[in-house]
Amino acid sequence: MMFKRMTVILVACLALSACGGVDPNSPLGQRKAIFKQMLKTSEDLGGMLRGRLAFDGQKFADGAVKLDALSHQPWQHFPQVREEDSSATPDVWQKQARFQELARQMEQVTGELVAQTRTQPLEPAAVAAPMGKVEAACKACHTEFRNH
Repeated sequence: MMFKRMTVILVACLALSACGGVDPNSPLGQRKAIFKQMLKTSEDLGGMLRGRLAFDGQKFADGAVKLDALSHQPWQHFPQVREEDSSATPDVWQKQARFQELARQMEQVTGELVAQTRTQPLEPAAVAAPMGKVEAACKACHTEFRNH
């Protein structure tokens, strides 16, 4: 009897935990996944520059390439109509030209970061300023277009 009761409770908990999640195949789910990858990659790069992680020139260069590739992906997953669960402000859809401008800036500065990593051996001082531009581009878009 106890096993049956515990099984029912476990099934109920699992069913409730599935509610309210974001469909990973939805535009919102896809862009959230990309933004999470961008954040993780950016945090690792920033961590190398700030001494939280050991600086490894090749890993930094690889991370910059990954970040640049990711920076071109999320924009296609913003549908024409705003989703209810989005943490983006309505301005994303109302000020589309400005939003696209900031997206292109992000793509540009991640490309500049990649270009700077092509000179090996890579030194932290050589990539600090381009990485700062990447972080500033992220912040600019979040400040203007994300509900906090």
